[in-house]
Amino acid sequence: MATTPGTPRVLRAMNDRAALDLLIAHGRLTRTRLGELTGLSKPTASQLLARLEAAGLVRTTGSVTGRPGPSALLYEVNPGVAHVAALAVDKTGISAAVADITGTTVGGHRVEADATAEDARTRTPALVAEAVDGALRAAGLGRDALCRTVIGTPGALDPRTRRLRYAPHLPGWQARALVDELSAALGTPVVVENDVNLAAVAEQHGGSARDCADFVHFWADEGVGAAIVLGGRLLRGARGGAGEIGYMPMPGAPVVRGGPAGAPGPLAEGGLDRLVVSAAVIALARRHGIRAATAPEALAAAAAAPGAGDAVLAELAHHIATALLAVVAVVDPELIVLSGEVCLAGGDRLRALIEDEMSGLDLPRPELRLSTVEGSPILLGGLHTALAEARNTVFDTTS
Repeated sequence: MATTPGTPRVLRAMNDRAALDLLIAHGRLTRTRLGELTGLSKPTASQLLARLEAAGLVRTTGSVTGRPGPSALLYEVNPGVAHVAALAVDKTGISAAVADITGTTVGGHRVEADATAEDARTRTPALVAEAVDGALRAAGLGRDALCRTVIGTPGALDPRTRRLRYAPHLPGWQARALVDELSAALGTPVVVENDVNLAAVAEQHGGSARDCADFVHFWADEGVGAAIVLGGRLLRGARGGAGEIGYMPMPGAPVVRGGPAGAPGPLAEGGLDRLVVSAAVIALARRHGIRAATAPEALAAAAAAPGAGDAVLAELAHHIATALLAVVAVVDPELIVLSGEVCLAGGDRLRALIEDEMSGLDLPRPELRLSTVEGSPILLGGLHTALAEARNTVFDTTS
């Protein structure tokens, strides 16, 4: 099939985007350095920067001094050209963060709200708007500054029905028209994404998986789940439920049964969820005579208690390893990242015990690493996702 040569306008836009991406990646650059990185001549680089400056996409920010010859101007992406928001939803509230187009977080806010309250179904859009508005106020911004929003929730949005599945403990998030209602409330396009998937995006960009294209992100916290990344891309499945391993049948736990996923009721009544979530860890420690109010406290006490504590950690490692071996047998990842408060509280000792449990079988043996993302991985992954979409629009200079 014949190809159509690129027009000067399209080629200019491609050069513009390349330059903007380099400024995002490297920070401030001189015209000469930008020309070297793009391969453009000095006159072409000068024209490009003048064009982007006139469009408000870049600005000068000081100059390089202390070397022979005239000082060279430094250019950077104008951070205020657009902003994005990310939200993390849990049973007790909604956290929001706002970042400028360079990826710098400029504001945050949390709204406390019981997800099971009677009015949760009707208040969800208003609560989301309240969280976003609070983050914008903290940044000194108004709604007009925002161009994209990504929301991380437990469960997964079914692309066929547009309903949230696997999260019946969030009754206010089950409406078919929820995404449209949220978009109308915020005035921006809205993406609802699984929270563990977003945490995996954060690991890709600045955490333990930044050098890996094929990995599984295992999350054990108040809920349990996994994100599967193959070839650098998230695997979501036909109904968005890839990685919902909380429902995985497990020895020692009842099989999850009941109505269709997403219906009101308990998150899960069996499976892996019954064995490794935070509440299960507290109960496991109690059975071995260790009492604690939280999973991190229980695991810290277990680490300091030979005998009973060793039994707690060994049993927890066995449950996690059993589930991960099933995943490994199917997708053969290069790496497994362990995250969530249970895995992080267990630390390298729990990681090593899981690794020992997974050794000796005739299966691939992926490397196990603890998460190294600082802050909220769900919010960070949401911001990365929103920024990717925002830059595709804001950095497009073809129009």
